Amino acid sequence: MSTRERVLVRGVGDVGSAVAVALFRAGYHVALHDEPAPATIRRGMAFADAVFDGTAMLDGLTAQRAETAVELHRALTRREALPVTAWPFPDMLQAAEWSAIIDARMRKRDVPERQRGMAPLTIGLGPNFVAGATVDFAIETSWGDRLGAVIDAGPTLPLAGEPRPIGGAGRVRFVYAPAAGGFDTSAQIGEQVEENAVIAAVAGVSLRAPIAGVIRGLTRAGVEVAFRTKVIEVDPRGDPAAAFGLGERPRRIAEGVLRALATSRITRTNVTGRRQMAGTPTSIAT
Repeated sequence: MSTRERVLVRGVGDVGSAVAVALFRAGYHVALHDEPAPATIRRGMAFADAVFDGTAMLDGLTAQRAETAVELHRALTRREALPVTAWPFPDMLQAAEWSAIIDARMRKRDVPERQRGMAPLTIGLGPNFVAGATVDFAIETSWGDRLGAVIDAGPTLPLAGEPRPIGGAGRVRFVYAPAAGGFDTSAQIGEQVEENAVIAAVAGVSLRAPIAGVIRGLTRAGVEVAFRTKVIEVDPRGDPAAAFGLGERPRRIAEGVLRALATSRITRTNVTGRRQMAGTPTSIAT
C-alpha cells in the first residue's frame, strides 16, 4: 500500500488519535470519523474536541472538523491538518476511495460488525475482532508482551478483567455514569482534585473524585452518556502533564497498525510478482 493512499480511522479517542498521528507522519492521507458527540474521556490525549470545537491539537498536529466533502478532500490532499467528521458512517464511507479502514473505536464489550470488504484493507483494534473474518488484520490492544501484535488469522485476546494500574490505582481511579443522561461538569482535564471532591453530575447525581490526584479523563460537558459509561479518570501520580500527549499504549498500538500496513504492502507485492511470473498482467495502485 502506498503512503499516498487514503486511510480512514474510526474513533477519535486516544488510540484512534495516536494511530492517525502515526499514519500522518508516515506520509499517509488520513481522516478521522466518530459519532456527533463522542463520550471520550482522555480528551487531552486525543483529537476528540475537534468534533465539538472545530479544531484540536495533539503532539504538534492539528485536527480540523470537515463540514463538507469538498473540505474533506481538500484536507486529505493538502495534509496541513487531519480532517475529522461526525457524518453518518455510510456517507463517510462513500466520501472518498479509502484504501484502508481502521476501526479504533475500542468498543471493548461490543461485537463489531463485519468490515472486511468495506475497503481493500480493514484493520480492527482490540477485543472481538477476528482477522480473516470480520477484518483483514487485527491488532492486540491488551497490555503485555503482545501489545501491538499484528494478527493475520483468528481472534484477538478477550477483554482483560481489570485496567492496568497507574500509580498503584487500577479500576478505583475511574468513575462510571450511575444512570443514562447528560454529563454536566465545569472541571478541566489536568486539574488537581482531592478525594471525594465533586467533579461532575449525571441525571442529577453528583460524581466525586474516587481518589486524590489529577483529572486525566473527563467526558465533554453536555454529552449524553449511557449507564455505566466511563466518564472520569483521576491519575494519582499528580502530574498534570501526564494527562496530555500520546500515551505509551496508544503509541504501541499505532506501531502495530503501521506494521499491518507494511505487511499488506509486502503481501500484495508478492502476489503481484507471482502473477507476473505466471504471465498474468496485474497492477496495484500507488
